[in-house]
Amino acid sequence: MTNDTAGGQRIAAAFESARRDGRAALVLYVVAGYPDLEMSYTAALACIDDGADVLEIGLPYSDPLADGATMQRASSAALKAGATFARSIELVRRIAESRPRVPLVPMCYANQVIGGGDGRAAAKRLADAGAAGVIVADLTPDEGAPFEAVAREVGLAVVYLVAPTTPRERRATIAARSGGFLYCVSLVGVTGARTNLSADVARLVREVRAVSPVPVGVGFGVSRPAHVRALAKAGADGVVVASALVDALGSDGRNLTALRSLVVDLRAATAVPSSR
Repeated sequence: MTNDTAGGQRIAAAFESARRDGRAALVLYVVAGYPDLEMSYTAALACIDDGADVLEIGLPYSDPLADGATMQRASSAALKAGATFARSIELVRRIAESRPRVPLVPMCYANQVIGGGDGRAAAKRLADAGAAGVIVADLTPDEGAPFEAVAREVGLAVVYLVAPTTPRERRATIAARSGGFLYCVSLVGVTGARTNLSADVARLVREVRAVSPVPVGVGFGVSRPAHVRALAKAGADGVVVASALVDALGSDGRNLTALRSLVVDLRAATAVPSSR
């Protein structure tokens, strides 16, 4: 388990700070290298300055199986613009150096960080660059122990995911192994902004929180302040917004004004109702 690593403690502290402020933590997402490295750096700083408690950084990959059309488009554009794993790590370093107070959690796939080994080299590179944790979207605890071990050595939290289809007893097992926070997928499907949240999401949040020893962040499909408000009311410790931010940047990925406006509105919606 990597929850008690330095990175896990940093993430937990961000969630706890938000809780003390009477709100859900806001976890925002940028794609490394989209539309190019410099603009993704600028977008990342804007997300942090306008309200992110935790920043998730998507590392472009050629086969992003958990991602919908928006993220696939952005990842493909980033790769065409020259994004590589090494350049993405350097972007993480730049962001960490510029905004050290906010924990950074890169999101990637097993082939990128583990390949045919245990992922030691990639874990060390991520930790050395300033990442607090990492989400490996297609890694399960059943196969994750070797990577958890090396991540623990370098102080990196390994964040796992649960979904509506995850059996209830298995949710507890996964939550016990997750570091920093547990990523609760709000729907059955891939990433992408949705008009409405599932009617069952409040129940899902309650059930997952009941078995999780770490904070629960809810994402996938979250795109509007009303969604954030509803999840905060339902008891989510944090809310993850990703595709909607990429959409806000526009077709060329450069509409920083629209991005910042959305982030401000999302942050304002994180307040937890006093009746919760």
